[in-house]
Amino acid sequence: MTDDSTDTGRRRFLVGSTSVVGAAGVVGAAVPFVGSWSPSAKARAAGAPVRIDISRLQVGEMLGPIPAWRGRPIFVIKRSSEALSALNEDTDRLADPDSQDDEQPAYAQNETRSRTPEIVVLVGLCPHLFCSPTPHIELRPEPFDTEWRGGFFCPCHGSRFDLAGRVYSGAPASRNMQVPPHSFEGDDVLVIGIDEENAA
Repeated sequence: MTDDSTDTGRRRFLVGSTSVVGAAGVVGAAVPFVGSWSPSAKARAAGAPVRIDISRLQVGEMLGPIPAWRGRPIFVIKRSSEALSALNEDTDRLADPDSQDDEQPAYAQNETRSRTPEIVVLVGLCPHLFCSPTPHIELRPEPFDTEWRGGFFCPCHGSRFDLAGRVYSGAPASRNMQVPPHSFEGDDVLVIGIDEENAA
């Protein structure tokens, strides 16, 4: 005949040990799950502002190597006075010369699409299918446009943009290139991702 007190002791031991193992399993599963609610260091860095030294950027050049912000290439170009004059030579060829159809910072809703006329800052992606357009900064005819006055040509589907990132009419892209939020710290440091108006 079995002793009831022995069975009760065994039952309590089994229930207790199973509960401990089960609780450990719950904690083990919960820690990664709760941890997934917080963005990783890589994700935080991807959205963080980027500071770029532009002190060596010369007139007529695009900054290289091309910086990135939020995983997107950023084109930074120092335009010449001739390039700035060319922006208004033939605005009838542009789909949205006044940047009325774009979501962009208010300070970029002007003919130069920039805070300062010389420096233009653009997300280096074509709004059509997000290929990266090729810069053709010199004001000279190109095989894809005999009246070319500098800008960007997307090799994927032929979209063309001027040196302010404004799209030409009839291009597959229906919008101008994006101007990211940006500001300057002095004359030599460009900050991508922070507007002076919204800086803490």
